[in-house]
Amino acid sequence: MSKPGATTMTRKRPAKSPEYAVSDEAAAYIADALMELALQFEATHFAEIRRHYESITPRRDYDPWQLDLFGEHQPF
Repeated sequence: MSKPGATTMTRKRPAKSPEYAVSDEAAAYIADALMELALQFEATHFAEIRRHYESITPRRDYDPWQLDLFGEHQPF
């Protein structure tokens, strides 16, 4: 069962597929490039990412009897 809006891969390949065989050095370069791309994307689209996660996160019900241990109004 998948969540609404979640993407799923339609086809999986074995990890040792010869068409993806690369050296350790090439794999390290690829990993570094992908990480840099991810960091740039996050820096550019952080507000959109945050809004999306906030929109799919269930809201807590307000309960006046529930103690707010980490809120702004600390008695001490």
